[in-house]
Amino acid sequence: MRIAVIGAGAMGSIYGGHLSLHNDVYLIDTNQTVVDHINQNGLILQEDGRDVTYHPTAVTSTEGIEPVDLVILFVKSLFSKAALTNNKGIIGPDTYLMTLQNGSGHEDILGEFAPENRIIIGTTEDNGAVLGLGHVRRGGSGKTNIGMLTKDTEAFLPKLKECLDSCGFQGNIHENIRQLIWNKLFTNVSLSAVTGVLQVPMGFIAGNEHAWAITKQLIHEAVAVAHGLGLEADEEDITEKVRQTSLNSPEGITSICADLRDGRKTEVNTISGSVVRASKKCGVPAPTHEMIVELVHAMEERGK
Repeated sequence: MRIAVIGAGAMGSIYGGHLSLHNDVYLIDTNQTVVDHINQNGLILQEDGRDVTYHPTAVTSTEGIEPVDLVILFVKSLFSKAALTNNKGIIGPDTYLMTLQNGSGHEDILGEFAPENRIIIGTTEDNGAVLGLGHVRRGGSGKTNIGMLTKDTEAFLPKLKECLDSCGFQGNIHENIRQLIWNKLFTNVSLSAVTGVLQVPMGFIAGNEHAWAITKQLIHEAVAVAHGLGLEADEEDITEKVRQTSLNSPEGITSICADLRDGRKTEVNTISGSVVRASKKCGVPAPTHEMIVELVHAMEERGK
């Protein structure tokens, strides 16, 4: 299979590296230094305490490259549209676009570049960290959950699962992938969002009555919106899961908290913003989520 992985960060490197074992892989990144280093030295993944070298073809531009079979998006969601626009030449009529990015609603952007029956959404249980140029630690592996929002008319998902499995991943096809994404989303739109606005570690949330009250209200609204979409969601179970996540990671810093702390743009539009968009589609109000989105954007602009 000819595959393009956009984004040579931790996750893009893990997938780009492993998929290059049995596929023709282009690893696309805007950082020329990273691209040159990978092409000269290989992509090194630290796995189970040892370094393993992989050899995807790293590029900063896909100009002149023929359309590929699969494009996997691994940039921060706020850069998704620009990344796809800059590489639209590799997206042909038979190309599938896949996102394993955090949050929800990515299919809205992917839909500008491919028809619905060519869009794959999902989640990954893998994790990693960048150690240096072309050097990434794979911190753990798990399932790569994939699915489509329409009928898989070309039976591509089984082929993709076989491809993932043969390259060291655990492909898992879901008939209702949106349910799985929302199951993961509940924690991000409540616990993570509040840690970002308050600029506190995860443990603060369950231990502070005011922070916990905000978090519970966000869960309540998100559950109502999920029900409006026809999804399953048990508010009591979700609330307890979020509480345990807070208690079990007292010093944990969420990505949205770190981005605001360090003056970076966040992915709030595909986290809390996805609840807001869904609420408008199904007619279920989510005013607290709307407020969170505005607060985060205001915090992003503090340095202007």
